[in-house]
Amino acid sequence: MGEDFSQTSKVMTTETLQQDDLASLAKLRVKDFLQHFQMVKQGAESKIYKGNFLGKPTIVKERFPKAYRHSALDKKLSHRRTAQEVRSILRCRKAGIATPVVYFVDYNASCIYLEDLVGALTVRDYIASVQKSKQDTGTLFPLAERIGQILAKMHDEDVIHGDLTTSNMMIRQPEKELRLVLIDFGLSFISALPEDKGVDLYVLEKAFLSSHPNTESVFKVFLNSYSNTSKKSAPVIKKLDVVRQRGRKRSMVG
Repeated sequence: MGEDFSQTSKVMTTETLQQDDLASLAKLRVKDFLQHFQMVKQGAESKIYKGNFLGKPTIVKERFPKAYRHSALDKKLSHRRTAQEVRSILRCRKAGIATPVVYFVDYNASCIYLEDLVGALTVRDYIASVQKSKQDTGTLFPLAERIGQILAKMHDEDVIHGDLTTSNMMIRQPEKELRLVLIDFGLSFISALPEDKGVDLYVLEKAFLSSHPNTESVFKVFLNSYSNTSKKSAPVIKKLDVVRQRGRKRSMVG
Protein backbone atom coordinates (compact mmCIF):
# COMPACT_ATOMS: atom_id res chain seq x y z
CA MET A 1 0.00 0.00 0.00
CA GLY A 2 2.90 2.34 0.84
CA GLU A 3 4.48 1.64 -2.54
CA ASP A 4 1.17 2.31 -4.33
CA PHE A 5 0.83 5.65 -2.55
CA SER A 6 4.42 6.55 -3.42
CA GLN A 7 3.87 5.70 -7.09
CA THR A 8 0.62 7.69 -7.16
CA SER A 9 2.38 10.69 -5.62
CA LYS A 10 5.14 10.45 -8.23
CA VAL A 11 2.56 10.32 -11.05
CA MET A 12 0.73 13.36 -9.65
CA THR A 13 4.00 15.26 -9.25
CA THR A 14 5.02 14.40 -12.81
CA GLU A 15 1.63 15.53 -14.15
CA THR A 16 1.89 18.79 -12.21
CA LEU A 17 5.38 19.41 -13.56
CA GLN A 18 4.18 18.67 -17.09
CA GLN A 19 1.30 21.13 -16.69
CA ASP A 20 3.69 23.76 -15.34
CA ASP A 21 6.04 23.14 -18.28
CA LEU A 22 3.17 23.50 -20.75
CA ALA A 23 2.03 26.73 -19.10
CA SER A 24 5.58 28.13 -19.14
CA LEU A 25 6.02 27.14 -22.79
CA ALA A 26 2.70 28.76 -23.69
CA LYS A 27 3.69 32.00 -21.98
CA LEU A 28 7.03 32.05 -23.82
CA ARG A 29 5.31 31.52 -27.16
CA VAL A 30 2.76 34.24 -26.41
CA LYS A 31 5.51 36.63 -25.31
CA ASP A 32 7.26 36.03 -28.62
CA PHE A 33 3.99 36.44 -30.55
CA LEU A 34 3.06 39.67 -28.76
CA GLN A 35 6.32 41.28 -29.86
CA HIS A 36 4.46 41.98 -33.12
CA PHE A 37 1.78 43.85 -31.17
CA GLN A 38 1.91 47.30 -29.59
CA MET A 39 1.31 47.58 -25.85
CA VAL A 40 -1.11 50.46 -25.34
CA LYS A 41 -1.97 50.16 -21.66
CA GLN A 42 -0.93 48.43 -18.45
CA GLY A 43 -3.13 48.21 -15.38
CA ALA A 44 -2.82 46.48 -12.03
CA GLU A 45 -4.13 43.19 -13.42
CA SER A 46 -3.29 43.08 -17.11
CA LYS A 47 -1.52 44.47 -20.16
CA ILE A 48 -3.42 45.56 -23.28
CA TYR A 49 -1.93 45.12 -26.76
CA LYS A 50 -3.07 46.15 -30.24
CA GLY A 51 -2.25 44.36 -33.45
CA ASN A 52 -3.60 41.94 -36.05
CA PHE A 53 -4.74 38.38 -35.42
CA LEU A 54 -5.97 36.19 -38.28
CA GLY A 55 -6.03 39.30 -40.46
CA LYS A 56 -8.31 41.26 -38.12
CA PRO A 57 -7.59 44.32 -35.92
CA THR A 58 -7.31 42.79 -32.47
CA ILE A 59 -6.96 43.73 -28.82
CA VAL A 60 -5.08 41.24 -26.65
CA LYS A 61 -5.62 41.31 -22.91
CA GLU A 62 -2.86 39.49 -21.03
CA ARG A 63 -3.11 38.83 -17.31
CA PHE A 64 0.44 38.83 -16.03
CA PRO A 65 1.75 36.87 -12.99
CA LYS A 66 1.82 38.61 -9.60
CA ALA A 67 5.16 38.11 -7.83
CA TYR A 68 3.57 38.63 -4.39
CA ARG A 69 1.25 35.62 -4.85
CA HIS A 70 2.13 31.95 -4.63
CA SER A 71 2.60 30.73 -8.21
CA ALA A 72 -0.01 27.95 -7.94
CA LEU A 73 -2.59 30.33 -6.47
CA ASP A 74 -1.76 32.99 -9.07
CA LYS A 75 -2.34 30.54 -11.93
CA LYS A 76 -5.62 29.40 -10.44
CA LEU A 77 -6.88 32.96 -9.95
CA SER A 78 -5.77 34.08 -13.42
CA HIS A 79 -7.49 31.11 -15.02
CA ARG A 80 -10.69 31.72 -13.05
CA ARG A 81 -10.81 35.44 -13.83
CA THR A 82 -10.06 34.88 -17.50
CA ALA A 83 -12.82 32.26 -17.72
CA GLN A 84 -15.27 34.52 -15.87
CA GLU A 85 -14.52 37.46 -18.14
CA VAL A 86 -15.10 35.39 -21.27
CA ARG A 87 -18.25 33.85 -19.76
CA SER A 88 -19.71 37.30 -19.03
CA ILE A 89 -18.93 38.59 -22.53
CA LEU A 90 -20.52 35.57 -24.20
CA ARG A 91 -23.55 35.71 -21.90
CA CYS A 92 -24.10 39.34 -22.89
CA ARG A 93 -23.69 38.63 -26.59
CA LYS A 94 -26.18 35.76 -26.37
CA ALA A 95 -28.69 38.22 -24.84
CA GLY A 96 -28.16 40.68 -27.70
CA ILE A 97 -25.92 43.09 -25.77
CA ALA A 98 -23.07 44.42 -27.89
CA THR A 99 -19.59 43.52 -26.66
CA PRO A 100 -16.31 42.93 -28.54
CA VAL A 101 -16.15 39.61 -30.41
CA VAL A 102 -13.96 37.02 -28.67
CA TYR A 103 -11.60 35.61 -31.31
CA PHE A 104 -9.51 33.28 -29.16
CA VAL A 105 -8.76 32.46 -25.52
CA ASP A 106 -5.40 31.09 -24.35
CA TYR A 107 -5.98 29.87 -20.80
CA ASN A 108 -2.39 28.69 -20.32
CA ALA A 109 -1.07 32.19 -21.00
CA SER A 110 -4.14 33.98 -19.54
CA CYS A 111 -4.74 35.88 -22.78
CA ILE A 112 -7.99 36.94 -24.44
CA TYR A 113 -7.97 37.99 -28.11
CA LEU A 114 -10.80 40.46 -28.74
CA GLU A 115 -12.21 42.55 -31.55
CA ASP A 116 -10.58 45.97 -31.80
CA LEU A 117 -13.40 48.53 -32.07
CA VAL A 118 -11.61 50.65 -34.66
CA GLY A 119 -12.94 54.20 -34.86
CA ALA A 120 -15.20 53.83 -31.80
CA LEU A 121 -15.32 56.57 -29.18
CA THR A 122 -15.65 56.13 -25.42
CA VAL A 123 -18.84 57.48 -23.87
CA ARG A 124 -16.58 59.52 -21.59
CA ASP A 125 -15.01 61.31 -24.57
CA TYR A 126 -18.39 61.72 -26.27
CA ILE A 127 -19.94 63.42 -23.22
CA ALA A 128 -16.83 65.57 -22.77
CA SER A 129 -17.07 66.77 -26.39
CA VAL A 130 -20.76 67.64 -25.96
CA GLN A 131 -20.02 69.61 -22.79
CA LYS A 132 -17.02 71.33 -24.36
CA SER A 133 -19.13 72.50 -27.31
CA LYS A 134 -21.59 74.09 -24.83
CA GLN A 135 -24.51 72.04 -26.13
CA ASP A 136 -27.62 71.74 -23.99
CA THR A 137 -27.47 68.91 -21.42
CA GLY A 138 -30.68 67.55 -22.91
CA THR A 139 -28.60 66.51 -25.92
CA LEU A 140 -27.29 63.65 -23.75
CA PHE A 141 -30.72 62.32 -22.74
CA PRO A 142 -31.03 59.84 -25.67
CA LEU A 143 -27.60 58.45 -24.78
CA ALA A 144 -28.61 58.09 -21.12
CA GLU A 145 -31.79 56.26 -22.15
CA ARG A 146 -29.79 53.88 -24.31
CA ILE A 147 -27.29 53.14 -21.53
CA GLY A 148 -30.18 52.47 -19.16
CA GLN A 149 -31.74 49.97 -21.57
CA ILE A 150 -28.48 48.10 -22.12
CA LEU A 151 -27.49 47.87 -18.45
CA ALA A 152 -31.03 46.80 -17.51
CA LYS A 153 -30.79 43.97 -20.01
CA MET A 154 -27.33 43.03 -18.70
CA HIS A 155 -28.54 42.89 -15.09
CA ASP A 156 -31.63 40.90 -16.10
CA GLU A 157 -29.12 38.33 -17.39
CA ASP A 158 -27.52 38.43 -13.90
CA VAL A 159 -24.21 39.75 -15.26
CA ILE A 160 -22.47 42.15 -12.87
CA HIS A 161 -19.92 44.25 -14.75
CA GLY A 162 -17.90 45.26 -11.68
CA ASP A 163 -16.30 48.35 -13.21
CA LEU A 164 -19.04 50.43 -14.83
CA THR A 165 -17.62 53.75 -16.01
CA THR A 166 -18.16 55.84 -19.13
CA SER A 167 -14.66 54.76 -20.20
CA ASN A 168 -15.86 51.16 -20.41
CA MET A 169 -18.66 51.98 -22.85
CA MET A 170 -17.90 52.63 -26.51
CA ILE A 171 -19.95 54.23 -29.30
CA ARG A 172 -19.46 52.85 -32.80
CA GLN A 173 -19.45 55.19 -35.79
CA PRO A 174 -21.61 56.94 -36.82
CA GLU A 175 -22.05 58.41 -33.34
CA LYS A 176 -25.59 59.68 -33.92
CA GLU A 177 -26.88 56.08 -34.10
CA LEU A 178 -25.74 55.50 -30.48
CA ARG A 179 -24.61 51.92 -31.08
CA LEU A 180 -23.12 51.19 -27.67
CA VAL A 181 -20.61 48.45 -26.90
CA LEU A 182 -19.71 47.38 -23.35
CA ILE A 183 -16.03 46.57 -22.76
CA ASP A 184 -13.62 45.44 -20.01
CA PHE A 185 -15.40 42.68 -18.10
CA GLY A 186 -12.25 41.89 -16.10
CA LEU A 187 -14.03 42.31 -12.74
CA SER A 188 -17.35 40.83 -13.83
CA PHE A 189 -19.21 37.95 -12.23
CA ILE A 190 -22.62 36.29 -12.29
CA SER A 191 -25.09 37.13 -9.53
CA ALA A 192 -28.86 37.44 -9.17
CA LEU A 193 -28.60 39.47 -5.95
CA PRO A 194 -30.15 42.97 -6.05
CA GLU A 195 -27.32 44.06 -3.70
CA ASP A 196 -24.66 43.29 -6.33
CA LYS A 197 -26.64 45.05 -9.05
CA GLY A 198 -27.21 48.05 -6.78
CA VAL A 199 -23.46 48.29 -6.12
CA ASP A 200 -22.83 48.08 -9.88
CA LEU A 201 -25.12 51.10 -10.41
CA TYR A 202 -23.55 52.97 -7.50
CA VAL A 203 -20.08 52.52 -9.00
CA LEU A 204 -21.41 53.96 -12.28
CA GLU A 205 -23.13 56.86 -10.52
CA LYS A 206 -19.96 57.86 -8.65
CA ALA A 207 -17.83 57.57 -11.80
CA PHE A 208 -20.42 59.36 -13.97
CA LEU A 209 -20.95 62.38 -11.74
CA SER A 210 -17.26 62.79 -10.89
CA SER A 211 -16.15 62.53 -14.54
CA HIS A 212 -18.99 64.67 -15.92
CA PRO A 213 -19.94 67.61 -13.65
CA ASN A 214 -23.48 69.02 -13.76
CA THR A 215 -25.00 65.90 -15.31
CA GLU A 216 -27.33 64.91 -12.46
CA SER A 217 -30.33 65.28 -14.79
CA VAL A 218 -28.65 62.98 -17.32
CA PHE A 219 -28.07 60.29 -14.72
CA LYS A 220 -31.69 60.62 -13.60
CA VAL A 221 -32.79 59.89 -17.19
CA PHE A 222 -30.52 56.84 -17.15
CA LEU A 223 -32.08 55.52 -13.92
CA ASN A 224 -35.61 56.05 -15.24
CA SER A 225 -34.72 54.17 -18.41
CA TYR A 226 -33.12 51.36 -16.39
CA SER A 227 -36.19 51.10 -14.14
CA ASN A 228 -38.62 51.05 -17.07
CA THR A 229 -36.62 48.44 -18.99
CA SER A 230 -35.55 45.96 -16.32
CA LYS A 231 -38.00 43.33 -15.14
CA LYS A 232 -36.20 43.21 -11.79
CA SER A 233 -35.48 46.90 -11.22
CA ALA A 234 -37.56 47.61 -8.06
CA PRO A 235 -35.37 45.72 -5.53
CA VAL A 236 -32.21 46.89 -7.33
CA ILE A 237 -33.13 50.57 -7.03
CA LYS A 238 -33.97 50.04 -3.36
CA LYS A 239 -30.54 48.50 -2.82
CA LEU A 240 -28.96 51.40 -4.69
CA ASP A 241 -30.50 53.79 -2.16
CA VAL A 242 -29.14 51.65 0.70
CA VAL A 243 -25.65 51.62 -0.84
CA ARG A 244 -25.80 55.40 -1.30
CA GLN A 245 -26.57 55.82 2.40
CA ARG A 246 -23.60 53.63 3.29
CA GLY A 247 -21.40 55.76 1.04
CA ARG A 248 -22.55 58.97 2.73
CA LYS A 249 -21.83 57.51 6.18
CA ARG A 250 -18.31 56.53 5.09
CA SER A 251 -17.75 60.06 3.74
CA MET A 252 -18.90 61.61 7.03
CA VAL A 253 -16.66 59.29 9.05
CA GLY A 254 -13.77 60.06 6.72
